[in-house]
Amino acid sequence: MQTLIHNYGLFWRSEDVFWGRPRVRGSLKGRKTGEALGDPVDFREQAGVYVLYDDNFRVVYMGQAGAGNQTLLGRLKQHRKDSLAGRWTRFSWFGVKWVRQNGKLSVGAEQKSIKAAHILNHIEAILISAVEPPHNKQGGRFGDDVEQYLQYRDQGLDPDIGSMVKELWKQAKLA
Repeated sequence: MQTLIHNYGLFWRSEDVFWGRPRVRGSLKGRKTGEALGDPVDFREQAGVYVLYDDNFRVVYMGQAGAGNQTLLGRLKQHRKDSLAGRWTRFSWFGVKWVRQNGKLSVGAEQKSIKAAHILNHIEAILISAVEPPHNKQGGRFGDDVEQYLQYRDQGLDPDIGSMVKELWKQAKLA
């Protein structure tokens, strides 16, 4: 595989993440773009880089996960309690672990001999995807082997406002 980044998620909502509770691990789930069925992939153990945004999609912070025992979910949880708490509502992530055929993340993220052109394309693609500069007409060039994942709202969360409004609307129509 000649790729640095294997998968990514753009502008996921922090309110749709199951952060966990005592003795229950949290999860960071997503489904591959274009795949509405099947089990979502849990990216909580992902390694890579991430970007935090405020309500207006302005970049608040950029960081990395995967050095030592730091995972993507762990780093995001830290930012809910540190000096960034309350300052971000969305995040994007770019992962170096690939999704195996069983739907689990690879254990390692090490790659051998990636060409400089591939690395530069991926760094540029991360920046363009994360910041969306208005004068970059061309999107980032991750390549065909990199898969985008859309956020999956965890079943363990309370219903979101949109779901509750739809249910109330349906109930009102039946009455």
